[in-house]
Amino acid sequence: MERTILHSDCNAFYASVEMLHRPEMKGKPLAVGGDPEARHGIVLTANYPAKRLGVKTGMALWQAKQVCPDIVFVPPRMDLYLRFSRLAHEIYADYTDLQEPFGVDESWLDVTDSTSYKGDGLKIAEEISRRIKFELGITVSIGVSWNKIFAKLGSDYKKPDAITVINKENYKNIVWSLPVSDLLYVGRATEKKLKLWGIHTIGELAQADPSLLQRQLGKMGLILHLFANGDDQTPVSKEDYRAPIKSIGNSTTTPRDLVNDEDVRIIVYVLAESVATRLRENNFKCRVVEISVRDNELSSYSKQRKIELPTDITSEIAEAAMELFHQSYHWNKPIRSIGVRACDLVDALIPVQLNLFISEERRQRLHQMDLAVDQIRKRFGFSSVQRGLMYQDKLLSAVNAKEDHTVHPHGYFENGNRTGVEYLG
Repeated sequence: MERTILHSDCNAFYASVEMLHRPEMKGKPLAVGGDPEARHGIVLTANYPAKRLGVKTGMALWQAKQVCPDIVFVPPRMDLYLRFSRLAHEIYADYTDLQEPFGVDESWLDVTDSTSYKGDGLKIAEEISRRIKFELGITVSIGVSWNKIFAKLGSDYKKPDAITVINKENYKNIVWSLPVSDLLYVGRATEKKLKLWGIHTIGELAQADPSLLQRQLGKMGLILHLFANGDDQTPVSKEDYRAPIKSIGNSTTTPRDLVNDEDVRIIVYVLAESVATRLRENNFKCRVVEISVRDNELSSYSKQRKIELPTDITSEIAEAAMELFHQSYHWNKPIRSIGVRACDLVDALIPVQLNLFISEERRQRLHQMDLAVDQIRKRFGFSSVQRGLMYQDKLLSAVNAKEDHTVHPHGYFENGNRTGVEYLG
């Protein structure tokens, strides 16, 4: 039985969610990104009125202001976007448990088993589109195909609020005329190389000599050739406990150089509090903790370690980060900036094998304490309750960790997905 794969892409996702909370901005240009007061940073996404005036993702805010003087900038609220992402996945779950996130706003869905009672891929896509619009107030573009690569090309083909079916009868007409840069994993460097060999479209790539592509691009050349021909066999991962993103992190440039371990501990706890709070708000736990350090001469490094049990507990994340710091930094120079990142995220309800050497009762108390602090801060403000550690240096403890909040999406190949390259001999 041929697979039926959908790729659902929330249109201008961050901006669309913000517009729901700012109805007065309807029809006006809006962009999410950077600091709206200081006007620094880049555009993460823009709504369609802004896009029509030339605002693009990745553009500096000052450049966006030049092409669209009336644009309104708003800071990102990743917690809000993650909440909407989860709501979208709850809708997808009514059609399949084979749903694989590709970032916060995109997902592949294998609805093959649902076609016998829900209708074909187009009908399912139409139903999902209607529900997303009615239940969440945003729109999606959906691609329908027999493989993941063409499904994604379908969702990109028409925007916003569109459905494109790419099947074995029409794919050459739709896909092969597209620029080769539209294909997943054809970046600028690869595009430049392909153009040197006269390959400008996906169709030209599909008809190119695979051995030439392999010589010039290695295994990736064969993979791209398969992608262009629709021969990708990569399965859609089963919905389990994986988060739609793979890490949440905070970093900060400190108000003064850090000169000893106690200075570092204060900043690490400030950052860990922000990271752990976001994990709890979004029902995630992490299995890996990472720390990044940059000294006052801008030399930098990062280290990470797997922890014993998945956690969203502030002190466990902070102490894991401090262990990494002690193992790897020897105070050759003062420190200018530090980052703490929670990686390998899983659903907070994931079942775990208890460790006889770790007190689960103590961990539960720490978790309840963190939850209590969350509630107090929601009601009375962040500074209403502080760790005693923070009173050792008011300047360092006043750092606003949320300014540099980052999330990192999943990659296409990180699960060792099959592409069919192994069958080429």
